[in-house]
Amino acid sequence: MNPDTLMPIAASILPEFDHEMRTTRSLLERVPEAKAAWKPHAKSMSLGELAAHIANLVGWGTAIMSLAEFDFFPPGGTPRTPPPYGNAAELLQRMDANVGSTRAAIAAASDDYLREHWALKNGGRVIIDVPRVVALRSFMMNHVIHHRGQLSVYLRLNDVPLPNIYGPTADMS
Repeated sequence: MNPDTLMPIAASILPEFDHEMRTTRSLLERVPEAKAAWKPHAKSMSLGELAAHIANLVGWGTAIMSLAEFDFFPPGGTPRTPPPYGNAAELLQRMDANVGSTRAAIAAASDDYLREHWALKNGGRVIIDVPRVVALRSFMMNHVIHHRGQLSVYLRLNDVPLPNIYGPTADMS
């Protein structure tokens, strides 16, 4: 196979990214502000915390694309604190901004850059060290999709109609 005829890595990821982010936003749009503190269990995140976590995770794409590594609790530094849930409008603005900056960074990346390693650390200890493209797909996109599944359950438990995700839901056709 001629490598010159292969699709660039970014071009192969962007359609999936666009689809998953549209689907994710369609769920975030349904988060009822009045239920932000609701939890299905005492050990669970609240509905607002989960929604904010999802919107914040999308921003990890920018960190993956712009930094060689990220440390949650850098030794001798200030721990990283993600923005909390404020309100519905702010949540969607954050999601849109994170989608825009992450998408632009992916679109501008060369295959060689996407193959460079990126590390996630906690207190200097390496949690993952993988090529950027793997971090984008697993740590960012799959992580968002995982929590989006949780969010769909939270919404269902609060009688919020669910949008189509990978096909019709019980609420939509």
